This record gives sequence, structure tokens and C-alpha cells, in this order.
Amino acid sequence: MRTPEQVQEIVRLLLEEYPEASCTLDYGKDYELLFSVRLAAQCTDERVNQITPALFERFPTLEAFAEADVQEVERYVHSCGFFRAKARDIVSCAQVLLEKHNGKLPRTMEELTKLPGVGRKTANLILGDVFRVPGSTVVDTHCIRLSNRMGLVDDLKDPVKIEMALRRILPPERSSDFCHCLVLHGRAVCDARKPACERCSVRHLCQHFAG
Repeated sequence: MRTPEQVQEIVRLLLEEYPEASCTLDYGKDYELLFSVRLAAQCTDERVNQITPALFERFPTLEAFAEADVQEVERYVHSCGFFRAKARDIVSCAQVLLEKHNGKLPRTMEELTKLPGVGRKTANLILGDVFRVPGSTVVDTHCIRLSNRMGLVDDLKDPVKIEMALRRILPPERSSDFCHCLVLHGRAVCDARKPACERCSVRHLCQHFAG
């Protein structure tokens, strides 16, 4: 595990390296981000961004999604994989948002995770990116890999346990942005197969590099 001082320095350096770090999914409306995150499950953000313009043009409002034929939505999201479940969740989620939340995204973890297809990772992303709730911590595959390699957590694989561990050590007001930094750093430098430690700005603080 890293010391509190090391953790703070890792956060500082990565935020400095990726000052514009944000979600790489394209969206215009809050609910579009919610639906895009659902589509991104086991799919790349790049692929999702390729198909959502046509999807959001065909269904331009939450009401349009709620009234949509699921099989038609399937045709738009087919290339994202698991398209039947994703299309079903999107239509059901739109219906629940209109029926129970007046068409607005709820602002709590408890309410968000009651929506069809929404887990803690998605809820944390919405809380952090849309509502800027301090402490919102998105644990995706990059976060799991990097937080373990760097020594921010102690050999944890369970996303909820990692989330809780990171909440204890990250500055709440920076945790959401820091998680976006981990995604960018994981893609650019700290690859799953072969991390490019020679190009890493935090290697001197990294447990994996120290060996």
C-alpha cells in the first residue's frame, strides 16, 4: 500500500498529466449519458460513439425511447454486443424515469441503482459527471488494474471493495476526475498486457514498478 503522501502525489501528477480528463462518451442530454454507459458495457466507448448519433436522432426524447419498439432499438445498438439486453434496459429505463422521476435522473446511489441496467459503476459516473457529487468513484477495468498495480489498494478484485477502499484515500472533490485519469492512463501507458513504465509519470511512486 502507498502512504497517504504517495497517494496524494499520484493524484496530483495524474491530474496534471490529464487536465482535461472526462468521460469519453459523447452525449448532449443527461439521460443520453446514462444510456451510452449501458451500451458501453463490454464494448468500447469508440464503438458506442459511432452508433449513438443515429440512435439519438431516431429517438430524440426520453418519451420517444419510452415508446420505442425494443426490436427497433436493437437494430441501432446491435454492434455494441449484448444488444437485446441493452435495448430492453434502455427502453425500460426511459419508462421508469418518466413514470417515477418526472423524466429526470435521480441524484442518489440508491435511486440510480434501482433503474434497469444500472449498477454502482454507472451510478457513480452519473453522480460524478452530471451532479458533481464529491466522492463519486467509478471502478472500471482500468481502475481495477491501475489501483492494484500502483498500490492504491491491496490486491483487491471486487469492484465494490475497491470503490470503498479508494473512497477512504482519495480527496472527495477530485475522485471522479482521478478515475477518468486512470482510464486515460490505462489506455495510453499502463496497458493490461505490457505497461510502458518508462513513459509513466508516476512510476517512482508505483508499487508494481518498485517490484
